[in-house]
Amino acid sequence: MNDILKIEDVFTNIPSIETDRMLLRKMRLEDAMDMFEYASDPEMTKYTSWDTHKTIEDSKQFIQMTLQKYENKEMSTWGIEHKQNQKLIGGCGFVYWNPNHRRTEIGYSLSRAYWNQGLITEASQALINFAFKKMKVNRVEARCNVENVGSERVMQKIGMTYEGILREQIYIKENYEDVKMYSLLKKEYEKL
Repeated sequence: MNDILKIEDVFTNIPSIETDRMLLRKMRLEDAMDMFEYASDPEMTKYTSWDTHKTIEDSKQFIQMTLQKYENKEMSTWGIEHKQNQKLIGGCGFVYWNPNHRRTEIGYSLSRAYWNQGLITEASQALINFAFKKMKVNRVEARCNVENVGSERVMQKIGMTYEGILREQIYIKENYEDVKMYSLLKKEYEKL
């Protein structure tokens, strides 16, 4: 157990990750208009922990916050760039990481224009590969609001196991929300 990593060991220089259809990369200020296009959609942000963007300034502030995390060597979000049009269409990353317990949690958001195409499944698989290979975790978790069937389907497609409902586990948008918990263990990942 001497090979416990520190967050800065992995996130000092967040690498780009390429999949068949996407590039997971650092966000840039030039992405603000693309972000605003999807983050201003109340249907897309219905289950996110962050509020619907009302102005382009909201998107710029979100990106500035992310850039600050890159600078501080903290866990941060990758922008999801669609290779076909080089457009930022969402974000994904690690919500939580406890190196001592070798456990992390993934999170993601995607423009509604790209739903039901398997893109978040593809991006989530890339995150899982990164978690087990680079972060040396034993367990990857994901949670979703109990009503968020789209997110739950992603968790199922990437091989995660449903563990149950965490009652009023998060406080989002002035409400306590029940969430479904899913996980994937390293020994299960190795068999996929």
